[in-house]
Amino acid sequence: MKTQTLKLLAFLILTSFFSGKVFGQAAQADSTIVQASLNKVSSNYYIAIGQQSRLYDGKEYYYYDRVIKGTPLFPLNAQSWETGEVTYDGFRYQGVPMMYDIYQDIVVVLLYNHFSMYSLINERVTDFSFSGHHFVRINTDSIPDDKSGLTTGFYEQLYAGKSQVVARHVKTIQHNASTENSLETYFLEAHDYFLKKGKTWYKVNSQGALFSVLKDKKQPLQKYLKENNIVFGDNPELALAMAAAYYDRL
Repeated sequence: MKTQTLKLLAFLILTSFFSGKVFGQAAQADSTIVQASLNKVSSNYYIAIGQQSRLYDGKEYYYYDRVIKGTPLFPLNAQSWETGEVTYDGFRYQGVPMMYDIYQDIVVVLLYNHFSMYSLINERVTDFSFSGHHFVRINTDSIPDDKSGLTTGFYEQLYAGKSQVVARHVKTIQHNASTENSLETYFLEAHDYFLKKGKTWYKVNSQGALFSVLKDKKQPLQKYLKENNIVFGDNPELALAMAAAYYDRL
């Protein structure tokens, strides 16, 4: 069966390659078309071999005790599956039913039988996207002498230019005594924001921290945010992304 799988993958790749030859040399020069072709091959591979896909490689996922109020998922109101994309073991998979458990910091995928759940192996996930959010995995072992507080894991990419802005979303389980003298257990969400300037990452959880990092352009940035009615306290993700993008243009 493994031999048949390899033959099928080879056939899909060769089919994509020779089709590009037939339709002209211009297509080869267009990186967008080439990338789209590669994505299509991965998608076809995923569909064609079903349960033998590399994507089905992880640990079985079990949901939490119903006594815990709230959800461990991102976004805050997430309750179920969303269709997304993930790069796993170098392959780009599309149309994947997934959830992101930020309590455990794992990507959960629905098995081909549309019933079983399992989590992907973090080290093999490069990035993933769903519901308008794009996440990348940052390995802090590759960042020498980091003082920002970054930890290895998945970060939402808010802006990716010369500067970079990412958000770390986490949930913890909290316990409080209720009015009935019983213990109430619930998920609590928190967020940290980081900006990369040059080769250095900085934690920017406040407007003051943002302007401290970008102090060489502080005045024009303050004016830009004010003119566009962007208030850090109201929407830190938008403020950070817009400030970083404007800083790169100055």
